[in-house]
Amino acid sequence: MTVALGSVACGSSDSGKTKRAAGPPGTQTFGGLGRNHTDAPVAYPQTPPVGGNHSPRWQNCGFYSQPVPAERAVHSMEHGAVWITYRPGLAESDLSRLRKFAQEGYVLISPFEGLPGPVVATAWGRQLRPDSVQDPRLATFVSDFRRGPQTPEPGAPCTGGIGTPE
Repeated sequence: MTVALGSVACGSSDSGKTKRAAGPPGTQTFGGLGRNHTDAPVAYPQTPPVGGNHSPRWQNCGFYSQPVPAERAVHSMEHGAVWITYRPGLAESDLSRLRKFAQEGYVLISPFEGLPGPVVATAWGRQLRPDSVQDPRLATFVSDFRRGPQTPEPGAPCTGGIGTPE
């Protein structure tokens, strides 16, 4: 695992703006992630997972107030989603702020038990653990990695899968 502190410009697949491959300061980068489909539970080494083998069905992007299966969320990240997980019991004002990210598309938001902080942002092979929902790095992470250069399956959908977001 390495911690990316700088940024490298690279082209975006979904807009004319430039996205940084390294993300905001504090973004961790992970490699060697499997991409096989499996119906079996997967034991991921990171909390929450950053990629790896996953369900053949993806989780529809949007905001969820109940946990979603990690194996489906990982599949959504393979399609270019950013998965924002939050600690259960987070303040309503923070949840309201997170719901706004879900409106951008290709953002999946759900509670996650055992989270190492109040909120964690994850994209395929990338993770950021901001101090709070108000941390400006959270918005930068979403901007950099939503359908970003790390996406293994650019152009794949984040709808038409499983789940009904709120």
